[in-house]
Amino acid sequence: MKLSELKQAQTALVVRIGGNGALRRRILEMGIIKGTKIYVEKYAPLKDPVELIVKGYHVSLRVEEAAQIIVELME
Repeated sequence: MKLSELKQAQTALVVRIGGNGALRRRILEMGIIKGTKIYVEKYAPLKDPVELIVKGYHVSLRVEEAAQIIVELME
């Protein structure tokens, strides 16, 4: 499933990073790599961007960027 499909307060593991070029490199530089645990903190009032907690720090991504990240939902 795509990271952009997760609901608020859900946790997932990164399976794959899609995209190419600068976007992919930027996502990887933020520490979002395969096997990383991501917690969806909240969505903005208009559902874009989404605030995530990755490795203990807060990251905001646009929904279209989050759609490039394939995750596996954790229970």
